[in-house]
Amino acid sequence: MYVARVPNRGSPPAILLRESYREGGKVKNRTLANLSRWPEPKVEALSRVLKRLPPAPDLAAAFEITRSLPHGHVAAVLGTARGLGMAELIDPVPSRRRDLVLAMLIGQVIAPSSKLAIARGLRAETATSSLGELLGVSCCDEDDLYEAMDWVLDRKDTIETALAAKHLVNRTLVLYDVSSAAFEGRTCPLGAIGHPRDGVKGRRQIVYGLLCTTAGIPIAIEVFDGNIADPKTLTAQIEKLKNRFGLSRVCLVGDRGMLTNARIRDEVRPAQLDWISALRAPQIKALVDEGALQLSLFDEQDLAEITSPEFLGERLVCCHNPVLAEQRTRKRQDLLAATEKELTPIAAATSRARRPLRGKDKIALRVGKVLNHYHMAKHFTIEITDESFTFTRNTEAITAEAALDGIYALRTSLPADTLGHDDVVLRYKGLEDVERFFRTLNTELDVRPIRHRLADRVRAHMFLRMLSYYISWHMKQALAPILFVDNNKPAAAAKRVN
Repeated sequence: MYVARVPNRGSPPAILLRESYREGGKVKNRTLANLSRWPEPKVEALSRVLKRLPPAPDLAAAFEITRSLPHGHVAAVLGTARGLGMAELIDPVPSRRRDLVLAMLIGQVIAPSSKLAIARGLRAETATSSLGELLGVSCCDEDDLYEAMDWVLDRKDTIETALAAKHLVNRTLVLYDVSSAAFEGRTCPLGAIGHPRDGVKGRRQIVYGLLCTTAGIPIAIEVFDGNIADPKTLTAQIEKLKNRFGLSRVCLVGDRGMLTNARIRDEVRPAQLDWISALRAPQIKALVDEGALQLSLFDEQDLAEITSPEFLGERLVCCHNPVLAEQRTRKRQDLLAATEKELTPIAAATSRARRPLRGKDKIALRVGKVLNHYHMAKHFTIEITDESFTFTRNTEAITAEAALDGIYALRTSLPADTLGHDDVVLRYKGLEDVERFFRTLNTELDVRPIRHRLADRVRAHMFLRMLSYYISWHMKQALAPILFVDNNKPAAAAKRVN
């Protein structure tokens, strides 16, 4: 006799007790019982008896499982960190504080949380993974982590210099951008009300600027007061590039709000740095008005290089993006329609029979609120008296602005034999990597909430976030073949130029 498992299409297999016998010189089988309702351990025991095998050992009785800690994700992140030499980057000399810093970095990649939560996850009695045991820091508390933060902040310059030596060389391009993060509490001297780049309005914040490579590898981060203007953060970054990192020829890539005319004239050019930035809309319009930029250039091509007396010694690379043009046209029409929809009731209120809206100041106040909300004042002709209000579209202004839809211009001091105009566009668009890093900081790596009360603790907090993203960046590159990323980056980038 033997136990047979017979497949049953989409249903569980039928488990049958069968025997073999001979009849007329042929081997035949017959079913003695249907064991499908038997529990699996009982079926397995019968099968072993029929095969004359000893009973299976009771593993549950042989072993006592006291606790099992998750390990796979820790092994992946810790293995990446060790492959990158993160421990040696933090400090060449092994120490408990170095291990605590490494634990915070890995913990931040695995599960972003507060220092208190990380300390609880590392302690042996409340461990949530094998991280604390692997690094030998299972007896730490949050005070140990704070002490390690203070210690690593003192090594910040050394670590950033080592990253720059590894990823930056002379005649390289460096991306720079600024963002902000909402701040908890009122006691930290860095927290202030400013322009909320992260969308969190009405709360104290900090401002931070990031230097990274064109591939998006973070190199250095700096924290500023929450009400500082973007261009004023540039001086500290130039000092890093020239003095600390020892780079003599660097091209700084920044957006039009960062690399303004004043900053290029007063700081970037005297430091002998090259730059790639973009022109503002009024500057592009001035180029068209003076004839330096002719819109007919884009009839047969989407990219053209020009010069202008207003930008001596610079190259201007002008681009036309049809998709962007369509988006801006559609957005303008939507804003015009929304503005008219809200202005019409105001005009009607001035001519209604009962309690009409009167007073030039009252009418102007309601009209101004609408125009300021949609920023469409330049596209309407307004007439306001004490008893009436009329408005019409300024078709000339609308047509003039629409002619520049989809057109943007980049400015650079790099000569053509150093960087072609196609590469100028691609390098400027590399700022998307920096912006993606900021979005990652504020969401994926959970920069907020920032509850530290001391300025240096906030700086250490942001520095650790940058280092943890450094690990994440390399992990994503290693996993790129199985993630939704461009397999052919140059080809994909060439498509984005147009």
